[in-house]
Amino acid sequence: MRLIESSKPHVDGPVGMNLQRTTSDSGEMSQITVTRTKNAWRRRIKVRRLKYTCRMKKTSSSSEEDVGDSVKVSLSVSSSEKDEVVLSYGSVSVIGRRREMEDAVRAELGIMNKKGGGGSGVGGKYDFFGVYDGHGGCHVARACSERLHGILVEEGESSSEELERLSEYWERVMEGCFGKMDEEVVGGGGGVGRTVGSTAVVAVVGEEELVVANCGDCRAVLFSGGVALALSRDHKPDRPDELKRIEAAGGKVINWNGHRVLGVLTTSRSIGDHYLRPYVISKPEVTVTKRSNNDEFLILASDGLWDVISNEVACQIVKRCLEGRLRRKSLGVEVENESRAAEAAAVLAELAMARGSKDNISVIVVELRKPRGFPI
Repeated sequence: MRLIESSKPHVDGPVGMNLQRTTSDSGEMSQITVTRTKNAWRRRIKVRRLKYTCRMKKTSSSSEEDVGDSVKVSLSVSSSEKDEVVLSYGSVSVIGRRREMEDAVRAELGIMNKKGGGGSGVGGKYDFFGVYDGHGGCHVARACSERLHGILVEEGESSSEELERLSEYWERVMEGCFGKMDEEVVGGGGGVGRTVGSTAVVAVVGEEELVVANCGDCRAVLFSGGVALALSRDHKPDRPDELKRIEAAGGKVINWNGHRVLGVLTTSRSIGDHYLRPYVISKPEVTVTKRSNNDEFLILASDGLWDVISNEVACQIVKRCLEGRLRRKSLGVEVENESRAAEAAAVLAELAMARGSKDNISVIVVELRKPRGFPI
């Protein structure tokens, strides 16, 4: 059968598609080929049009540059001042294959400066880093990124340092901080925290200790002495101790496309989500790790990374980036004095997407300075 040839061999489709009509002299059926334009294809695969927010941390100046609208990458270069706790840090937040961006990250250098002298041994300068993975909306994650570090400072100033152990002080500070943050998101903003929530992992990096508080399924991993050390444990509903706690409170864990609290939430702890209280709680688990001369870097990330990349693989990638042996493919944005920590965070995010991560992906890489008292 031969199709009648049109006087217009090419017909433009309504949504940027080219319809080409072809005929066959041998009498075969004509084929209609539908081809997306190159621009549409690029928009789809280029990480939903990347947005870079470049922040170079020097002694007193900073600059920002925006490109696109779906990814935020913070690129930082530390100053040469010897009293800095960290050498450099970099962060990335990628929307990935989700329709909305519900993650948030925060970094605050020199957030606390304790004089010390208390029985707990708390003292010196502290830097703050946090990753927040929202669900049901971005409101709680954004609120945490704006307020949680400030609440932490308030709790640190009001809590007594006259405790027997360093861990007791930080547990009290972190539990009070997360509790107040939880109250704020429920009481303010129209009570959005009743049906929206966010997991959170924060790290307070001091000169002598590294404090991590985790509430949910974000994760903190320290690379020290050539070994990847998880400083937090994911709060999953099927974790034996979490399952026992939920059932003791009268709740149930239902395996529906994964283990979920009441068949709804895939994490057993979060900030917000008050419609699932008392089964889902905001109390964080806190670990205090003494700094070592072998500490190299810290990775904080949402489950969009950890669902597809193991702790060990992530650490090996970051190590290669920090050594200058691995770089991501150029995405058309050149940043002067870009830190290798930022490069490492971007490489991890790109690898997670390549491995099929279906969630938002947020990563912070912190390159650690040698603790005081240790030879460089």
